[in-house]
Amino acid sequence: MHPMNRLSGTVVDAAIQVHAALGPGLLEKVYQAVLRYELEERGLHVLEQVLVSIRYKGIRIPAGFRMDLLVENSLVLELKSVPTVLPVHKKQLLTYLRLSDKRLGLLLNFGSEMLRDGISRCVNRF
Repeated sequence: MHPMNRLSGTVVDAAIQVHAALGPGLLEKVYQAVLRYELEERGLHVLEQVLVSIRYKGIRIPAGFRMDLLVENSLVLELKSVPTVLPVHKKQLLTYLRLSDKRLGLLLNFGSEMLRDGISRCVNRF
């Protein structure tokens, strides 16, 4: 199994555990804090609110975009707590992947009744 698939499987398992414990309907920042804790308990390195800058004409411009979570410096997590994931949410994650030159991202919608129905996997040249 590819290491990124193993990592994403661990993250999905942790997210499902968090969702089962807390249920749907809380603010994204609550799920973010608890998921970070759960992932760190599993021995993973996790950063929150990672700045995503834009390269333009050879310079780096801090644009104010922020990834919700970055796991093991390779897997981008975008968390939502909405009734329905919209196409713009997936485009947002794909933009973060492209701008940060990361290969894999997960969109996790904690607003879903069942989290497994709120998981989208996005790839950037993977």
